[in-house]
Amino acid sequence: MPCDTRLKPKQTIQQRIAEVRNVVDRVNQGVAAGRIKFKVGPQGAIAIDGLADADRDGVTDACIYRRIMVSGSALTRAAIARAEQLAGKPVSRQVLGHGTHSHDGGRTWHDGHNEKFSDGQ
Repeated sequence: MPCDTRLKPKQTIQQRIAEVRNVVDRVNQGVAAGRIKFKVGPQGAIAIDGLADADRDGVTDACIYRRIMVSGSALTRAAIARAEQLAGKPVSRQVLGHGTHSHDGGRTWHDGHNEKFSDGQ
């Protein structure tokens, strides 16, 4: 997985994999506690609201989403499904691959080249 291979200086791949798993675990716990919410943008991108930058450990929302869909809790996957229902569209694999993302929990969106998209809110 691409986020597993974004190594810090002098870090092994096994250490990075453990870090990514820890971030996903924090997201699962945050969803269960009601602190973390998901938002699906108008173009099908996903954003995680309530996860501090320090808790992300350099892991992107797209990477967290991919890991959750493979090994996340059922409660967290249900939270993503609710976000898709509220948005009226599913998370788009093409948009995730393109790099569309949010830095503010889904209030504004940027593509891989930092162009802004408005979600009308």
